[in-house]
Amino acid sequence: MHNIVKGSETDPARLPHGVPALSATAMSETEGNRMRFTRMAAGSTAIVTAALGLSLATAGPASAADGNWRAYGDTNPITSSSSTWKCGSTEQIATNVGAQVCAIRSASGTSVQGAVIVRNNTSRLVEVSATVILWNPSGSEAGTWSCSRSGVGANSWSVCFGETITKSGSVRASGATTAAGQTEGIGVSPYV
Repeated sequence: MHNIVKGSETDPARLPHGVPALSATAMSETEGNRMRFTRMAAGSTAIVTAALGLSLATAGPASAADGNWRAYGDTNPITSSSSTWKCGSTEQIATNVGAQVCAIRSASGTSVQGAVIVRNNTSRLVEVSATVILWNPSGSEAGTWSCSRSGVGANSWSVCFGETITKSGSVRASGATTAAGQTEGIGVSPYV
C-alpha cells in the first residue's frame, strides 16, 4: 500500500513516487479553480485508492464526471428515499460539519448511484466540494463523479450525487470532501 499524505486545498496530496504531480503556471482565476479542483479530485482518488488497498495502476484515471448537489434542508436524505442506501460512518470534515459516503440502489434494484451526504450543524453557510467513486467487487472502478464547491446551508443536509448507472451487481462507494481548506477521505460504504 502506498503512503498518501493529505495536505491543504492548494496541496491536496503527495502522490507515491513515480506518479506525476500536476503543476501550473500563470493562469486565469477560472483556470486556477479548475486546476485546484482537478488536483483535489486526483488527490481524493489517491486517498480513497489507498484506503481501499488498491494500487494506483488498478484504480483507473483520476478524471471525474460532473456530479450534482441537491439541498435537502432539514429532511434526512436517507429516510426520505425509497432507495436502499448503504453508508460509511459519518466523518467530521469541519467544526460541526459531518460527511459520509453512500452507495445507493434504486427501489427497482436495477440501478446504482454513489453519493456524499454533508450535514452542516452550524448556523452559517459552509462551502464543500466532494468526490464519490463507485467500485465493483473486483476492485475496478464503476465511475467517478465530482461536485464542485457549493454552499451547504446552515443546519441542513446536502448531497453530492453521482450519475445513476444501470447495474444489477454489487458496488460500494468511497469518497472525499474539501471543506475549510482541508481535503479529507471520508471512507468506504458497505456493498449495496
